Amino acid sequence: MSNVLNELADKLAADTIKAMDALGDDRLYEQVAKVLGASSQTSEEAFMTSIRIRLAERRARTFLNEHVKEAIEARKRGEAAPEARAPGSDNEHL
Repeated sequence: MSNVLNELADKLAADTIKAMDALGDDRLYEQVAKVLGASSQTSEEAFMTSIRIRLAERRARTFLNEHVKEAIEARKRGEAAPEARAPGSDNEHL
């Protein structure tokens, strides 16, 4: 049953993120979670886990793409690639 739960929660998370992007509403997932949680706390938890994973992956991918782009541009100018630094981080925890 957990496979079904995780698959459904992940599909709902993916659809919610698409709707968030289309609507420009970066908090829509909170309302979806409330509706889901009213019927099933277990489903809400699986949904929120999927949302967090997907949003974290999106932020990390954006960071990676930007860093690679900056490094390639620096290399083309004959400069050393900049050190990868997470936004708002002193990089001590990476």
